[in-house]
Amino acid sequence: MSSAIATGRMLSRLTKIPSLSLRGAVGKTVFLRSLSSTTDSSLRRSSFISRKAAVQTNLSRQAPSSVRPFSATAASLHGHLAPPKPGEELYITFIDKEGDEHKLAVCKGDNLLEIAQTHDIEMEGACEGSCACSTCHIVVEDEAMYDKIPEASDDENDMLDLAFGLTETSRLGCQICMSKELDGLRVKLPHATRNMQASNFGKK
Repeated sequence: MSSAIATGRMLSRLTKIPSLSLRGAVGKTVFLRSLSSTTDSSLRRSSFISRKAAVQTNLSRQAPSSVRPFSATAASLHGHLAPPKPGEELYITFIDKEGDEHKLAVCKGDNLLEIAQTHDIEMEGACEGSCACSTCHIVVEDEAMYDKIPEASDDENDMLDLAFGLTETSRLGCQICMSKELDGLRVKLPHATRNMQASNFGKK
């Protein structure tokens, strides 16, 4: 009797062993999968943090360039020339299209286009003094005074080739700056320009 009971218990234990092994294997598999999932999640989080840090580092490195001051050529202040100081006046006379004379006191360094526009003398300057048109064409009245003006650049000569009524003493007003040598300069404005927008285009 006792032998039969012992045999039965042994058989019961033997039948339970595979089940325990199976449960253990399944549990181990679930644990490994959970560990793998946790590890992948940690790696992804770590990778995201690294990328975010790299982006912030790049932005911090680029920040100075984003606030770097913009640089450009000096703006022409047409119509805003300061009057000369007492005793430092230089004089220029404009002879307009109607033959009227305008004698003006100006400063050293003022160019003729700015002077004319400041005093409402009709000189267009379509390119705003960048030597890219011929609408500020003037004719120096005196040849001796013309010879005192610095020689014209190639760019100015190219634009003068397009000027209406070109003469031997023609220049572009935007390219002539007043100096002591040019004190007393007299210039004439041509009767027309070659700017198609000018109201008097084609007139003589």
